[in-house]
Amino acid sequence: MRRALFTTSATVAGVVLLLSLKPHQQTLPATPRGAPSGGTGGVTGSGTAAGPADGAYRGRSVDTRYGPVQVEITMSGGRISGVHVLRAPSENGRDREIAARALPRLTREALAAGNARIDAVSGATYTSEGYISSLQSALDKAHA
Repeated sequence: MRRALFTTSATVAGVVLLLSLKPHQQTLPATPRGAPSGGTGGVTGSGTAAGPADGAYRGRSVDTRYGPVQVEITMSGGRISGVHVLRAPSENGRDREIAARALPRLTREALAAGNARIDAVSGATYTSEGYISSLQSALDKAHA
């Protein structure tokens, strides 16, 4: 009886401690807004150092386990107004099926969030990570 009481008490205490911990949140590195772009800022663009310049910015191509992912963003009024997927895993039918399901969802989330802090699509983890990395690099160029 004492052993059961002790075990129950220890379990409850452990659960309370776990629930009291704050969840880890990944912070993205801040990019200086006034930094010179050195001519590598984007495909096209014009604007001031006060915010991201309007135009198109190509993210880096990110190699994933199933193939490269690359996006290009369009900035308008200091916000993401469009995301175009330039490269996506497409080596076989399954890759194309996953990309067809995941990429539109990632694009909707990126447009709604206005940044790269979006959730990965379940079942398309590698593609999602590549998309988010390429999106962040395009945003970095837009803010440079």
